Amino acid sequence: MPLHYVSGDAVHPVGAGQKLLVHVCNDIGAWGRGFVLPLAQRFPETARRYKAWASGEEATPFALGQVQFVEVLPDLTVANLIGQHDIARKGQHLAQPPVRYEAIREGLTRVRKEAERVGASVHMPRIGAGLAGGDWAVIEAMINEELVDQGLDVTVYDLA
Repeated sequence: MPLHYVSGDAVHPVGAGQKLLVHVCNDIGAWGRGFVLPLAQRFPETARRYKAWASGEEATPFALGQVQFVEVLPDLTVANLIGQHDIARKGQHLAQPPVRYEAIREGLTRVRKEAERVGASVHMPRIGAGLAGGDWAVIEAMINEELVDQGLDVTVYDLA
């Protein structure tokens, strides 16, 4: 089954059945730019839970490669995947972008296990390739290896 690309908004994933909506977060607890803005507007619980997690209020370690699963609808769970170290600040030149590929791969493995456990399809924007500064070709290969090649139905959303 190939990786599906659709024109649309990932905060409104399409299709029947259980869905996991994956996005990449940073490891410093910052929530306020990029995909998280429309996500939190539609599902405020995602921001509240992420901030609580960053504050040490949840059992799962708040660290690169970890994933927090937040049920927002009976058929939709958001996966807050920590796949970037720190953030890129305006006017700041970074020797290395915030993206951490191995953390994304580790998080995708956790996403795969959860998707298999609940029988969910996986949905996402182009994770790690926006504010995190990652190379989509590298991330797409990881998604294929960790999810698609393992039999999961994965849809990537590009805003129209």
